[in-house]
This record gives sequence, structure tokens and C-alpha cells, in this order.
Amino acid sequence: MDTELLKTFMEVSRTRHFGRAAENLYLTQSAVSFRVRQLEGLLGVELFSRQRNNIQLTTAGEKLMPLAESTVRLEQKIRQEVAAEEGQSQQMAVGATPNLWDGFLQQQMAGLLDRVDGLSLTAVAHSSGNLIRQILERTLDLAFLFDAPKVDELTTLEVAHLPLYLCSSVSDVTISEALDHRYVLVDWGTAFQAQHNRQLKLTSTPALQTNTGRIALDCILSRGGAAYLPWGLIAGALDQQKLFLVQDAPVIPRTVYASFHSNGGSEHLIDTVIRQIAAAETNTHPLVHHLDDGIGTES
Repeated sequence: MDTELLKTFMEVSRTRHFGRAAENLYLTQSAVSFRVRQLEGLLGVELFSRQRNNIQLTTAGEKLMPLAESTVRLEQKIRQEVAAEEGQSQQMAVGATPNLWDGFLQQQMAGLLDRVDGLSLTAVAHSSGNLIRQILERTLDLAFLFDAPKVDELTTLEVAHLPLYLCSSVSDVTISEALDHRYVLVDWGTAFQAQHNRQLKLTSTPALQTNTGRIALDCILSRGGAAYLPWGLIAGALDQQKLFLVQDAPVIPRTVYASFHSNGGSEHLIDTVIRQIAAAETNTHPLVHHLDDGIGTES
């Protein structure tokens, strides 16, 4: 199957508009419509329900979407691997949840490319479920997660302990004041939620609940409030005194795991990348500790 048909299908699904999809793909609208009809003809199903100003995926379209994404990623990986001249480039696809990119990995990418000779990275952000699926499909080499997956085919290692700090837009507030005034509850995973419930008592409904730390940061910087956030997100705001650490609030650490396919064939490169990222994050802030034995222990 021509992956260009799948890419066109994915863009129409993303934009829900044939005209905008055509603009993004540098095609005419008639070409986009023809490709979608061609794909529907090959599969023998309708992929979109077409109503004026309301384009929706059919049940068949919903089923096709994850398969199309996997196929396109696999094609990209094949092209990268084949095109790389032996000894000149080490290809790796790395993924993480958006929160881990914001608070843990994003600051390390430039340094990682400088420190590992010949490394060529593809970086993606997805939910943990999508990341695990991509590793199993061999379209992703390495994923960083907050919750260790229990999948037999994967090797999962502890990489770092990332502390989360209660910070507020107001200085010298108590823990209860921070939690009661425009508190933003960020979903940092199952273990965070359990410890948060044990150690902190919310007496009112959070002003906002989100699974993305950057959304929480933007919210409390723009309208005031408090949230648990990692050092990598708040260091600049603390220096500028736009945010303040809440004294005596418990620091809640999150374990960062790295998962990869046990039979992926890139274990040496994966080991190098994990060690470099863990060491760099430790140097970024002294309260982020990677394990003494380097890469961690298998989970």
C-alpha cells in the first residue's frame, strides 16, 4: 500500500478539512480527495463521514488510524536505517510522554547529540500506551516513562529520580494556602497521585487539573496559583521571582524509567544514551539522582 495515501488520510483526519489538509500537504484539494477515495477503494470501506463543515472518521477510519501511524513510522525508520552509511550515523528513535519531555529530557537533547558521536535522533511525544505499542512494533527504540510497563518483550530500567516541588506565584505561603488558592493538580502518574493523597489534604476542588506540566506552569504564571512541577520547568521563574518554593512542602520524587525491546539489537547504543541522559540530568540539579550503578536495575 502506498504510504502517501496513508499520510493523506492522516492529515485529513487531523485537520478534519480537505482544503486545510491540501494546503499542509502542498497538494490540490482534488488530489487529496482522489487519494482518500483511492484508499477507500483499496480497503473497500468508507473512512470519513462527509457532511458540510463536519468531517468525521467512520468506525473503519478509527481502526485504520493507529495502523496508518505505525506504517508511516516504520517506513520512515526503514529509510533512515538504509540511508545511513555504515559507521557514519547511529540512528535512534526516542519517545517520552509530554511531561517527561518538558521536565526531564528536553534540556538534554542538544548535549546528547554533541556527546554521542554520529548520533541521529528522532524524538516523539506520545502517551505511555502509544509509546509501548511503538516499541513492540519496532518503530521506536527507546521510551522514557513514569510508570514501568509490565510487558514481557520489554526491558525496563530505572534511570533517575525526578523531584517535584510545590511552587506558588505568591511568596511565603503555607502549604494549606497554596493548596487552597488556585491550585493546579498535575497528573504525574499513579505513584505521584498516591503519595499526593497520603501527604497532602485538598479541602477544595483544584482550579485546574491537567496531565501536562507546561499547561500548569503557564496557568499559574498568568493568573496565579500553585502546582507541583519539576526543577527543569520552574528554575527560570524562580530566578526571576515569578514563582516561589513553598517552604516545608514535601518534595515528591518520581522515578523515571527507560523501556526498550529486549531483542531490539541496539542495546549498546541504548545503554550509551541512557547513561548520558541520566548523568546530564544529575548535573542539572543535585536533587535528581541517577542510580549509583549507572543505568539502573531491570524491572
